Amino acid sequence: MKTFKRLLGYATPLHHYIPEYVIYTLIGIIFGMVNFAMLIPLLTVIFNQVGEVPNTLPHPAFSFSINYFVDLFNYYFYSFIRASGSKQSALYFVCAVIGVCITIANAGRYMSSRVMVRLKMTMLSRLRNNLYLKFTSLPMGYYSQQTKGDLLSTMTNDVQEIESNVINAIQILLRDPFIIIGYFAALFYLSVNLTLFTIVFFPVSGLLISYVSKKLKQKGWFSQELLGKILNVTEETLSGIRIIQSFTAERFMRDKFSEVDHRFTKVSKAMYNQRELASPISEILGVIVIVILVIYGGTLVLNGSDLLNGATFMTYLVFYSQIMQPAKNISTAITTMQKGIVASERIFRILDADISITEKPNALPITSFQENITYNNVSFKYEQHDVLKHIQLTIKKGQMIALVGRSGAGKSTMADILPRFYDVNEGAIRIDGTDIREFKLHDLRSMIGVVSQEAILFNDTVLNNIAFGQPDADREAIIHAAKIANAHEFIEQLENGYDTFIGDRGLKLSGGQRQRLTIARAIFKNPPILILDEATSALDTESEKLVQAALDKLMQNRTTIVIAHRLSTIQFASEIVVMDQGLIKERGTHEQLLQQDGIYHKLVEMQEFK
Repeated sequence: MKTFKRLLGYATPLHHYIPEYVIYTLIGIIFGMVNFAMLIPLLTVIFNQVGEVPNTLPHPAFSFSINYFVDLFNYYFYSFIRASGSKQSALYFVCAVIGVCITIANAGRYMSSRVMVRLKMTMLSRLRNNLYLKFTSLPMGYYSQQTKGDLLSTMTNDVQEIESNVINAIQILLRDPFIIIGYFAALFYLSVNLTLFTIVFFPVSGLLISYVSKKLKQKGWFSQELLGKILNVTEETLSGIRIIQSFTAERFMRDKFSEVDHRFTKVSKAMYNQRELASPISEILGVIVIVILVIYGGTLVLNGSDLLNGATFMTYLVFYSQIMQPAKNISTAITTMQKGIVASERIFRILDADISITEKPNALPITSFQENITYNNVSFKYEQHDVLKHIQLTIKKGQMIALVGRSGAGKSTMADILPRFYDVNEGAIRIDGTDIREFKLHDLRSMIGVVSQEAILFNDTVLNNIAFGQPDADREAIIHAAKIANAHEFIEQLENGYDTFIGDRGLKLSGGQRQRLTIARAIFKNPPILILDEATSALDTESEKLVQAALDKLMQNRTTIVIAHRLSTIQFASEIVVMDQGLIKERGTHEQLLQQDGIYHKLVEMQEFK
């Protein structure tokens, strides 16, 4: 119930929807009931049981009761017969009333559906936007513990489950109880004894449905998790199809997918079978009640009871049959809603995830720095694994610092903690003596440009990729950045130049072209601090020369941290910092480190650098 209430909070304010929905629903119910109530006079006319038409019939005094509306109908019914002089004309009158009631009832249902569509779209839009906002706010550490497929499943399938199950259940639970109450009021009016006789069967149905719902929720969690795994395997396959085919691993991946899909199918079958059980249970109970009702009520009619006549009993049966479907809808909605509640809980689990990278309420602005960046006794660990240990490093403004070492030495982590993708566990990183955790997060990251080994681009135009995040950027400034990055020439040769869409992750471009676009993006941002994370390691020789030339231009007059496996990238660094197992083991210029005959010298000899 707590999850359900929280979910309803995404449709607030509810007074924009609920009163309007209830009004339209009541219009649909009331005129729908009048429709069926017309069966009594219709059958009376058809079987010629109208009886004597009174010469005069007083207009009934208004009161909000069923008797008033019955008397009002009889007043106009007999008045119409007297005016026309024919009982057959009463048939036309009744049919006309039925036609009007059908029109009004359906208009009410349509308008109530429009209100529910508005509520549904508002709720889902807010959920999706909140999820996306959370995705962009969560720290990198969160994503290292999650699979992309599971997160995509939450954004798509879990939100869809809420639409299909929870919101549709809300619509049923707001509408169908009114239908049942309205028809029971009519049933009590027609026959109190018969109605009391049938009510005792409803608690039995409720207990059975409650049992099915409880079982359904237990399977819902497992089903959604397996669906996330299916999406994850699919995403890995699409992303790594080149490797899969080159290693002839198609059979392996197919078996992996089939295994997850088989488990998902097995759980889904059991879940859907249980969910569908609610409908036949309620229908069987309903039919049993109807049969007993026919026996009991039919006996009264055949014995000539004054409490019930043939036309009234047939109308009673029609009214009672109309209760069966909403009762069935409610029982089905309660069970199907459990799967939607599970989806909601998965969504709220993400929305409630802790955002560990935060800024203080009185955070300081920063747009530049004057002296240095200092790693002051910095230690960092992933869960229980120490990655950096008591790092002491000062980077002066305008310096180029190269971080080298074997894989896993902690080089990338040194770069990642500067823009606060992660926060240090001990010590502090300071800019001009101020802890970076004191600054506004947006300002801090605006000062830092990142060019990584993987050229991360977006399915948009060349122009928008260079000016990423700045939709109103000056076109000439974008072109100028592309020229500095040695990218202008190949961009001009594209089909639509700077307005060419480059495809998913920029796959319409070569590796060197993609990397030069990321450099152009960094140049356009014009940050005072630059991080180059193995920016040329994945390129061929020709592309590397072009990219390296672009990097040389990019690094001019900037404070740069370079992580590289290529000697050409780092040998002219102001200082080379050699890392091993999270510690700084050596530091100095290229020539100084070679003379020390230490780790750096061995890395060069082993051709770790080329």
